[in-house]
Amino acid sequence: MPEGHTLHRLARLHTEYFAGGPVRVSSPQGRFADHVSVDGRYFDRATAVGKHLFHHYEGGLAVHVHLGLYGFFDTHLVPEGQDPPAPVGQVRMRVGTTAGDGPAHVVDLRGPTRCEVIAEAGVADVRDRLGPDPLDPAADPDRAWARISRSARTIGALLMDQKVLAGVGNVYRAEVLFRHGISPFLPGVELRAGEFRALWDDLVTLMEVGVETGAIHTIRPEHDHGDVPRRGADRPRNYVYQRDGWACRVCGDEIALQTMDARTLFWCPTCQAGRPR
Repeated sequence: MPEGHTLHRLARLHTEYFAGGPVRVSSPQGRFADHVSVDGRYFDRATAVGKHLFHHYEGGLAVHVHLGLYGFFDTHLVPEGQDPPAPVGQVRMRVGTTAGDGPAHVVDLRGPTRCEVIAEAGVADVRDRLGPDPLDPAADPDRAWARISRSARTIGALLMDQKVLAGVGNVYRAEVLFRHGISPFLPGVELRAGEFRALWDDLVTLMEVGVETGAIHTIRPEHDHGDVPRRGADRPRNYVYQRDGWACRVCGDEIALQTMDARTLFWCPTCQAGRPR
């Protein structure tokens, strides 16, 4: 599932592509009939919170997108004077600029869990249901700490709970806990305030890098040995995520894997034996 940095990056790009003018919105697949209520309207901006993306339109309407496990956007740059390519496959929503000077952008949304038109008040409702987002400069990390510090659930589970902390997924969960030497099995109630704040500050930094680069980068230079990631040479290298059975970059012991709350957990039993290093 795309993590929070992906949605914030999409919000930045879609604002750049479409803000300030009318757009054409269609549903080639036919499963987003509500597109007619925003087709031709002025596109104000795109925003994100956690793993949710919003396209804001004039008149107080917004399109709410949650990519889920399989959703993604394709982007096409259409040369001036040419028609956009015909939709290929199951395109839930297509957004493109109207006729004008210069090249135009077209984005195709495929396979989302949610794609719906809502009122602006509904955007606030979604935000209110989520925990603070490390990529929101106005976020209050104390909201997350208040829940974590009272919980007997493991910190590994709490970091993945979007009602506690928005935007963190399996990769950032695994990597940030390793970077701070914290066992994913440590109960939230046993985490110290300073430890949580260090986790939060690191997530802010790492996820901002993800927005800028479009990829997750978590390894400190001294631990990057230039190895080929399991999923291919074009993928970022990680500390523990999808490195089960491989040697830990720091201690050399074997990275472990098990299931936690129906999600795969990766960690180093030696470097993350309990308290931080």
